[in-house]
Amino acid sequence: MPLSEHEQQLLEQMEQALYAEDPKFASQMQGAGARAAARRRVAIGVVGVVLGLALVLVGVNTTMWIGAIGFAIMVAAVAFALTPPRRGKAALGAVQPDGTVRHPMARPKAGQGKGPRSRRTAGSFMDRMEERWDRRKDGGAGGY
Repeated sequence: MPLSEHEQQLLEQMEQALYAEDPKFASQMQGAGARAAARRRVAIGVVGVVLGLALVLVGVNTTMWIGAIGFAIMVAAVAFALTPPRRGKAALGAVQPDGTVRHPMARPKAGQGKGPRSRRTAGSFMDRMEERWDRRKDGGAGGY
């Protein structure tokens, strides 16, 4: 059974809040897609190192500049293979008291901050999630 639009939005907010509060744990939970991207980066890095080494060997027999370019390619390939990919969407953000993640460069959506859901609640992220769960279980006093 697919999730409703509201449930998908709540799940996305929870994922963003988790990533903002504990990025190391969130990156460990990313799954196979992240591992495939890491393998691809390492494979590209290995190809770059082999290409750079070939240019270094050619540069030894011909001119020094080709060898220097080969060495630079090797260093860049190793750096590319060892650095993690950038995260664009959830790189920096602040978790708001209502559980949403506010990005400094994002514009507020139309109608955001209006209605009963925008009220501020105190407590940690997990406290708010438990409160939402209790409301849902008790009969949905909050529209969940």
